[in-house]
Amino acid sequence: MADKSTYRCAIYTRKSHEDGLDQAFNSLDAQHESCKAYITSQTGLGWKLRDRPYDDGGISGSHMDRPGLQALITDIKAGLVDIIVVYKVDRLTRSLTDFAKLVDIFDEHDVSFVSVTQAFNTTTSMGRLTLNVLLSFAQFEREVTAERIRDKFAASKKKGMWMGGPVPFGYDNRDRQLHVVEKEAQSIRTLFDLYIQHKNIRIVKIKADELGLVSKLRIQKSGNQTGGTPFSRGHIRTIITNPVYIGKTRHKNKT
Repeated sequence: MADKSTYRCAIYTRKSHEDGLDQAFNSLDAQHESCKAYITSQTGLGWKLRDRPYDDGGISGSHMDRPGLQALITDIKAGLVDIIVVYKVDRLTRSLTDFAKLVDIFDEHDVSFVSVTQAFNTTTSMGRLTLNVLLSFAQFEREVTAERIRDKFAASKKKGMWMGGPVPFGYDNRDRQLHVVEKEAQSIRTLFDLYIQHKNIRIVKIKADELGLVSKLRIQKSGNQTGGTPFSRGHIRTIITNPVYIGKTRHKNKT
């Protein structure tokens, strides 16, 4: 970063989840206050806060498709920012690849990057090395967390718990357990009986229509209704091949 009398500082804040963002003083505010205080402490060096927020609330740091970050990058390319200040490195990004891209942008436009709580600065080679090591651990932590969630999800499904998604026709979801809805189950049994008898989805479709069988009526949060219509051949095939109707469940490529 070239020597100047005044350095225009931009504060970037991010929070992965929307929980608590509606509070009068939330996590983004706390990050902003810490960064603002740090900039104030550097006033003697010519640091000056830009009156422009760059916030991303409820957005993951695993990608760069964030409105606040993109606005910051736009202003950097327009030559409006000299120093980027964040509360913590992983607020900017959790991806080592994305971080490398951002550093290239910072270098190209002579912009420095500072983490308040970790005292890192990309203007020095040691600062770059330390940041890369730190971000590597941040990415490692995110991947380990994702693996842990996937393992827990698989273990829960193995125990027979329903882990989300549209509930299959013939069942109701209560406390993550599927319970038979007898009225719908009669239609399912009929479809299976028809398939066992005819071994042909097209004929099953014709017979099901003759019997007046219809799909599950679902009411969306918006109040719109879907279903309650005759089964299509594709829907019948999905039902016939769904292992949930023999007491099993799929996860990835395993049943």
